[in-house]
Amino acid sequence: MKIAHFHQDITPPVGHPLCGGWYPPATAIGERLHAHGVVLVPENASPIVLCALDWAELSNLEHLRWRETLARAAETSPERVTVHCVHNHDSPWPDEEAQELLDEHGLHGVIMDRAWCRSVRESVAASVTQASTRLETADAVRFGQARVTELASNRRPMGPDGKVVGVRWTRCREPEIRALPEGIIDPWLRTASFWQGGRKLVSLHYYTIHPTSYDGTGIVTTDFVGIARERLIAEEGTPHIYFTGCAGNITAGKYNDKETDNRDLFTGKIYDAMRASEAEARNESVPELIWRTTAVRLPVRTDVTDEQLLERIAAPHHHPKKASRAALEQAYRQRSKTPIIISALHFGNKAALLHLPGEAFVEYQLFAQSLLPDAWVGVASYGDLGPGYICMERSLEEGGYEPNDAFCAPESEHALKRAIREVMTIC
Repeated sequence: MKIAHFHQDITPPVGHPLCGGWYPPATAIGERLHAHGVVLVPENASPIVLCALDWAELSNLEHLRWRETLARAAETSPERVTVHCVHNHDSPWPDEEAQELLDEHGLHGVIMDRAWCRSVRESVAASVTQASTRLETADAVRFGQARVTELASNRRPMGPDGKVVGVRWTRCREPEIRALPEGIIDPWLRTASFWQGGRKLVSLHYYTIHPTSYDGTGIVTTDFVGIARERLIAEEGTPHIYFTGCAGNITAGKYNDKETDNRDLFTGKIYDAMRASEAEARNESVPELIWRTTAVRLPVRTDVTDEQLLERIAAPHHHPKKASRAALEQAYRQRSKTPIIISALHFGNKAALLHLPGEAFVEYQLFAQSLLPDAWVGVASYGDLGPGYICMERSLEEGGYEPNDAFCAPESEHALKRAIREVMTIC
C-alpha cells in the first residue's frame, strides 16, 4: 500500500467561540491546534482518508461537508473518509446549521465564525491534495500497546444498588467519589505504525479518555494528549496522529482533584505510553486491506419536541450555552434521517481500525474488541458528534449526567451495536 501524512494548523483566532459557546471564547493561544491525518491507498483500491482534528466537536451536516470536501481532495468517495475530533474542550465546535438557528434570533457567532471555519476546511483539503502527490510505499506495519495507569476512570461510579452515586467530571473535588474504583475503562494505549524498510512513515495512536485536564479558561489548548503527541513529533521528526476512543463516560476525574494542575503529569503518562507501545511492536508484512462501511440511524429522544427546543433557542438566556445546546440538539433532529456512516479498516485478520460517531460509551469499544478477540483493535470515536452522548439503554435508569444530556435515544445502543458487528465482520 501507499501512504502519506498531511498536516494543517487549525488554531482559531482570539475571540472565536470555544466548545460551541459552552465555554468562554478564546482569549489566548496556549498551544496551536492541528489537523493530522493520512491518505492511505490500498493496492488496486480507492484512497482512504483518516483525519483527526484538535477540536472539541464537529457535528451533523458540517461533519458531512468535511468528509465530502476531503473526499474530493483525495479523489475518493466520502464513505472512504473519516474525520474525528480529539475532544480537547477549549477548542472549536463547528455546526453551521445550529448557528443558523441561533442567527434567526440575533445570536450571531455563538457557535462559530462561518467564514473562518470554511477557510479551515478548504486549507485541510489542500493539504490532503498535496499529500496525495507524495505517497510512499509502506512495506511493513507494526501494532503495539502499552498500559496507562492512574489516568482513566469511569465518570459514572456505581453504588451497590446499580445506580450512579456521583459524577467524576474532568476534575473531581469530592474525595469520596474519587476514592471509588476506576470502574469500566480500557487501560491500553494502542499504536499502529507504517514503515518503509527501517524508516517509520507515520504512527497512529488510540487511547480512551476525555483528553482534558482543566477547561473553560479561554486559553486554546491541545491539552495533555496533544502536547504529548507534538513532543514526539518534535523529537523524532516523524508524524504522529492521535485518536480518542469511546470516552463518553471516561475522564481523569479519579486522579484529578481540581486543586492540582496535573496537565504535565498526564502529558508524561501519554508520552511514555506512546513510546512504550511502539517499542514492543514488531514488523509484519502488510496484509490484505479490507474497508467495510455501513449506514446507521440513531433515533432522537422522544421526551423533547422540536417546538420545545425552538422555544429554548428563542428564550432570553443569561448564558449562551442554553440556546446553543438547544440549537445543536435541534440540528441533530433535523438531519437524523440522514444516516451516519460507520467504517472499519481491516488488516487481514491481524488488526482493525474502527471509526465511530458521537461520544460513545467505552462499552461500545469493548464490544467491538470482543468481536475480534485475537486481533489488535484500535477504536476512534468522536466522528460525527451530532448524536452527542451515545449511552447504553440501561444508562437512563442508572442515572447520571450523560443520558440526560444525550441528543439520541437510549435505544440507539441496539442500532450502533448492529452496525459495529456488521463492519467488524469480514468473513
